[in-house]
Amino acid sequence: MTTTDEAICRRRGAIGHITLNRPQALNALTLNMVRAISRALDMWDGDSAIRAIVVEGAGDRAFCAGGDIRLLWEQGTAGDHKAQLDFWREEYALNVRIKRYPKPYVAVIDGIVMGGGVGVSIHGSHRIAGDGFAFAMPEVGIGFFPDVGATWFLPRLAGKTGAYLGLTGARVKAGDAVALGLAEAHVSRAKIPDLVAALEAGEDVEAAIACFQSAAASGPIAQNRAVIDVAFSADGLTEILARLAADGSDFAKEAAKAIGQKAPLSLGVALRQMQVGAGLTFEEAMRTEFRIVSRICRGPNFYEGVRATIIDKDQKPAWKPARIEDVTARDVDAIFAPLGADELDLAGVMEAAS
Repeated sequence: MTTTDEAICRRRGAIGHITLNRPQALNALTLNMVRAISRALDMWDGDSAIRAIVVEGAGDRAFCAGGDIRLLWEQGTAGDHKAQLDFWREEYALNVRIKRYPKPYVAVIDGIVMGGGVGVSIHGSHRIAGDGFAFAMPEVGIGFFPDVGATWFLPRLAGKTGAYLGLTGARVKAGDAVALGLAEAHVSRAKIPDLVAALEAGEDVEAAIACFQSAAASGPIAQNRAVIDVAFSADGLTEILARLAADGSDFAKEAAKAIGQKAPLSLGVALRQMQVGAGLTFEEAMRTEFRIVSRICRGPNFYEGVRATIIDKDQKPAWKPARIEDVTARDVDAIFAPLGADELDLAGVMEAAS
């Protein structure tokens, strides 16, 4: 067993079981949790008695609501970018470890899953959406960007739904999650303990999921795919907004309103991620995101967004630039530029996965 109070990692029958255990903080991810999970995965990789990994969140509200944003804000405002980048470097390496893990990795998501929580779930081989499943990548609303592999997975969702999710921060429920490819199957909350017990007993993962899965009602995203695919196939932010305005439906109006509340530079970054991500390998996407985060953490918008949303809660961020029209390709290019000697080094995690 390898564990901290915040991430409980122990063998249960034929599975390695991980509980994200900060329910009072919606199981927000810390560096200690990242390290505990990484150690457990390394240990279980070589244990032939472990047939699968199962990850759950403690409590009934959240799987994991993301990284510890307040802590990252405090570190950054104090000028401690090294501490911030240590977290993101190890978090992104863990995302790669999960993506390349040789055993079934079953994320049981029955609650809020955002940001860092997405990173320790969606890259697993099997994603289960419970009744409480509530996915979002809302980072552009705090002057950040969709990370933890969003550059890779959002462009690979059905149609242009990835761009819609990345630019609006919209929430996704279980039915839409299965329809779009965020989750493999829906399992009701009442059946989740039975599914986990079956995996503990060594049952085949695919067979166990098939036994306990059930249909979930379709949601507004699947129902509005035509609107999404037309509007979010545009090459630029202003054209996306123009297409939403031309559509005129309530759904389109809500999407445009959501975009208008986000940090303009973050929107430009997120759109570029969607445009280039489909052509990248997973490792290339993670290196790209480390380039982005290395610049974002030294700029003003993340700190202003967190201040307005979480610290002062005045909901009045002063973005730089303030308007979508003022975001230039040169601004975005600078954020995506290579880091030279400071690039994300994934050699160790790739060796572990081989």
